[in-house]
Amino acid sequence: MIEEELFFRSRNLFSNLDLVFFDTTSIYFEGEGGETLGKRGHTKDHRPDLKQMIVGAVIDGEGRPICCELWPGNTADVKTLVPVVDRLRKRFSLGSVCVVADRGMISQDTIKELESRGLPYILGARMRAQKEVTQEVLSRAGRYKIVDTSRSSLKVKEVLVEGRRYVVCVNEDQARKDAADRQAIIAALQDKLKQGDKSLVGNKGYRKYLGTTGRNFHIDEEKVKAESRFDGKWVLRTNTSVSAGEVAQKYKQLWMVEQLFRSAKSLLSTRPVFHKYDRTIRGHVFCSFLALVVRKALQDRLEAKGYSFEWADILLDLIKP
Repeated sequence: MIEEELFFRSRNLFSNLDLVFFDTTSIYFEGEGGETLGKRGHTKDHRPDLKQMIVGAVIDGEGRPICCELWPGNTADVKTLVPVVDRLRKRFSLGSVCVVADRGMISQDTIKELESRGLPYILGARMRAQKEVTQEVLSRAGRYKIVDTSRSSLKVKEVLVEGRRYVVCVNEDQARKDAADRQAIIAALQDKLKQGDKSLVGNKGYRKYLGTTGRNFHIDEEKVKAESRFDGKWVLRTNTSVSAGEVAQKYKQLWMVEQLFRSAKSLLSTRPVFHKYDRTIRGHVFCSFLALVVRKALQDRLEAKGYSFEWADILLDLIKP
C-alpha cells in the first residue's frame, strides 16, 4: 500500500511508467531465517554456509525505486520476472511497459509469457549457454555501428534469427581488458603446468582452458580461441522496434539497480539480518527500500538546486545536531 501511494503521489513527475528495470540479489541471514524465506540457494553474497532470501527491486527509467519483492532463497531468477510484471501492471494500473532485465532472467518460457501478454522487453542473453546465440548470432557477419556515447567505445549490430531480434554489443575498452586478463591467466597456467600441479584443475579460471592427453593436462588452444569470441561482448534479445543503439543504452542502465543493491547492503546496513519470522524480515527489507526512496528524492532535490555531494557528506550533515 505504501509503495502504491508513493508511486501515485509522484506520478506527476513522469507521464508514464513505460520503462522499468528489474534485477535480483541474495541477502543472507544470521540464523535460520523466516518460516518460508530462509532457504539455501545460489548466493550472490558468497556465503553458501548460510540460509538466504532473494530480493528483487523494480526502478523506473529515472532511477526511482518503485517496489521490492521477496522470495525464498532457493528461487531461480527466471521464475521471478513474469510474476513481478503481472503485479506491476495490476498494482500501478499500467498498460504496456518495457521490461529491462539481466541474462539471469531469460528463458524460452519467460519470453513466451511476456510475448503472450504483448509486453516489450530487453533481456540479456546467455552467450555461452544458448546454442542459438553461440552458433547463429555471434557467427553472423555484419558491420557494427558506433553508438554516440562519451563514456565508452560502444558498437552494436542487429541480427535476426527466424524473426527473433538480437543486438550484439561490443565495448572495445572491455575487449582489450578481457584479452589482457586471459593472457595473464594463460601465463600463470603455463607456470603451474611446469610444476605438474594437477590441483589447478579445480580453479575455474584455469579449467576452461585445459585439455587432457591421457593423464596429462595441457593448454587447449581451441578453447582459448573460442573464448576470445566473447571479448568485450554482450548479446541482447528484444522484441522492441527501437534502434539497436538505444536497446544497448537502455540495457546499460541496469547498473542503476546494481547500485541500488550495493547501497542497500552497505550504506544502509541491510545486513546482518537476525529476524526469524517472515513478517519481520519483510519489514526489515522494506525499511531499507524506504530509505532508498528518501535517498533518491533527496539527491534529486539537491541536483535540481545545482548541488552535487558525496552521500557520505550528506549523511554527516543530516546527523549534525
